[in-house]
Amino acid sequence: MIIFKKITDLQHYLSGQKAGGARLGFVPTMGALHQGHISLIGKAKADNSLVVCSIFVNPTQFNDPNDFEKYPISIENDIELLIEAGCDILFLPSVAEMYPNGPANSPTYDFGYLDTILEGAKRPGHFKGVGQVVAALLNAVQPHKLYLGQKDYQQCMVLKQLIKLMDKENEVQLVICPTTREADGLAMSSRNRRLSEFIRPKAATIYQCLVSIESKQSNSHFETVKKECIELLKEKGFAPEYVALANANDLTLLNDYQPNTPTVALIAAWLGDVRLIDNLIISS
Repeated sequence: MIIFKKITDLQHYLSGQKAGGARLGFVPTMGALHQGHISLIGKAKADNSLVVCSIFVNPTQFNDPNDFEKYPISIENDIELLIEAGCDILFLPSVAEMYPNGPANSPTYDFGYLDTILEGAKRPGHFKGVGQVVAALLNAVQPHKLYLGQKDYQQCMVLKQLIKLMDKENEVQLVICPTTREADGLAMSSRNRRLSEFIRPKAATIYQCLVSIESKQSNSHFETVKKECIELLKEKGFAPEYVALANANDLTLLNDYQPNTPTVALIAAWLGDVRLIDNLIISS
């Protein structure tokens, strides 16, 4: 695996590879890698002749400075995992490399409705920062395919919109991969490392709620199931932020189950000082 820290060096190498016919898959990450990330690398390897992974903890997408400070860093372990997974290139830029004129002077994008609901409402400025950094990464790497995990469903919708806004729909294909889960159903996340041994067993309650939302769609109203989920989460020690149902194509929020509509259930909740999110496609 080759490690690049400068965009110019990365682009020089990649241009040569592309000239030789290489197809490029790209997996952007913030490090603290787990098997969910590695599954994305595996999918990218299966689809492409060259795989690039980036590790960059982007300061502009943290609306809470404390969250940024607490974000886990494990670069040596990350590099080992990427080598074992057969990743070809690691892009490891600095903040100055990604934002040479400063974050305030870097381009931003308007995601409209997507930036006003759920994660957008609870984390003001978050998707602005996500759009900023992914746009810079796409311009740097110029991949044929971009690989994202379904766990961050709203982010996937935002980046789908970003590709449109950047007029790159004919250049890069977005590939959304299924959420990788622990044995008890908890969605794999870098933030899971911050769960204490005492509260970790409770964390899978979010997934249990999503399964309940799916299983009751034929014989209950969503408001009833939503109330049950909120009560269960609170009973297990969570502080729920939202339990929602939305159109899976555009994230339009739904008041009730709609059998003929592709639908996703989404949950965000705090467990101790760790914020967890998850989702499940309940009809397609």
